[in-house]
Amino acid sequence: MNVLLIYPKFPDTFWSFKYALKFIRKKAANPPLGLLTVAAMLPDEFHRRVIDINVEGLTDEDLAWADLAFIGAMAVQRESAKQIIARCQATGVKVIAGGPLFTAEPDEFEEVDHLVLDEAELTLPCFLEDLKSGHLKKIYRAAGFCDLHQTPSPAWDLIDMKKYASMSIQFSRGCPFNCDFCNVTVLFGHKPRLKSAQQVIAELDRMYDSGWRGNIFFVDDNLIRNKHYLKTSILPALIEWRKDKKGCVFYTEASINLADDPQLLDLMVEAGFDSVFIGIESPDEDSLTECRKNQNKNRDLLQNVKIIQHSGLQVTGGFIIGFDSDTPSTFRRQIEFIQKSGIVTAMVGILNAPPGTRLFDRLYKENRVIGKVSGDNVDGTTNIIPKMGLPRLLEGYRSIMGHIYSPKHYYRRVKVLLKEFGNSKVDTHIDLQRFLAFFRSSVRLGFLGKERFHYWYLMTWTLMRKPRLLPLAVTLAIYGYHFRRICEIHIL
Repeated sequence: MNVLLIYPKFPDTFWSFKYALKFIRKKAANPPLGLLTVAAMLPDEFHRRVIDINVEGLTDEDLAWADLAFIGAMAVQRESAKQIIARCQATGVKVIAGGPLFTAEPDEFEEVDHLVLDEAELTLPCFLEDLKSGHLKKIYRAAGFCDLHQTPSPAWDLIDMKKYASMSIQFSRGCPFNCDFCNVTVLFGHKPRLKSAQQVIAELDRMYDSGWRGNIFFVDDNLIRNKHYLKTSILPALIEWRKDKKGCVFYTEASINLADDPQLLDLMVEAGFDSVFIGIESPDEDSLTECRKNQNKNRDLLQNVKIIQHSGLQVTGGFIIGFDSDTPSTFRRQIEFIQKSGIVTAMVGILNAPPGTRLFDRLYKENRVIGKVSGDNVDGTTNIIPKMGLPRLLEGYRSIMGHIYSPKHYYRRVKVLLKEFGNSKVDTHIDLQRFLAFFRSSVRLGFLGKERFHYWYLMTWTLMRKPRLLPLAVTLAIYGYHFRRICEIHIL
């Protein structure tokens, strides 16, 4: 049986890094990790192909070859997923769909032949058994959560790694926190489930043996949910693994309480992590209370960010406006916090209510849900009626984005970060790719761009004061170009 595994296209967003990828000649930021993991679960007698629409086109020949089409997607890929489903229907290819988009909104996809929802480790075997017997059901759901020790290594041989800027790996699922707006616990539960160190190293070995020598994203929603296991098993294993491995750099997501554990910070840096995404959400205590972001309350968030940066980890941050407790002064306070923190990659979004969350349930009862979430939390849209009124909220949102991503303020923030940045263990030598990125950025940004004065001032300052961080300065300058383009086209 021929199985085509199709990954829908991401729209142009902050997270797509479309305009930054051009500087390093890559097609997409990350590979379809979930779909590659599903591919690894399929029986050996299945002939498998992966088509990632973000790096290649889906042809009529591909569809003619396929007996079944597996589609995995997140909410942000909704429109592309619908287009792919329609093409499959037109050519008579049966569609099997799963992943966060379909799990959260199964009723929106009546046209899909079979919905294999929740975690594939539990529902895919049931589907495959029924496929063999010829008695397939419309929907397959799981009653609980899977044991990650049974999760196979992704089928990396099905993609061309050279087309991606980063590879991905997952160590854990589940989150102990209770944020009102987040659907992670809806999808994966509260209890952290972990892979063994042996599994993680085996997956890294497969990437490395396939020739990968670059960034690797630990996609966990909160890597540090089990600090003890991380410090005693995973991080020591990564430190040992990297002793004879060159070029691999890790980044991940974590909660702000990372700042409370100097030992954990030191181990992460030694293991090769150079950046971490943290959900800051808001500097206002009332907003944090409202959304139950209790792990961020009663602490000096600005100082916490600086502690993490000083350790050698760049902090990228998520911010939200549109809470009921927000006022017009919230916009100014968000700007001030972002600028002072040196969080260069500041993803500011308007509050949305994903289906299944407490926020959705509460606002639905108040008749304040007005549509679907776009899945892109930085596109200036919302599916709720904000208390301050949508026009005022959008005006404030544009004021934040226009300020923090203007060349003057963006490059000033980069300089703040470089001053704070500690002694990373990451290799920062100028290899060919970094040299080409510097050359292309110096032409596009240093001579043709409206930010050219800020660009050359930053490069000169970095060479004089922090020469080892020049590759990081170049990378952040390129990111800034991407962020400004997205703002100009889709937000401002």
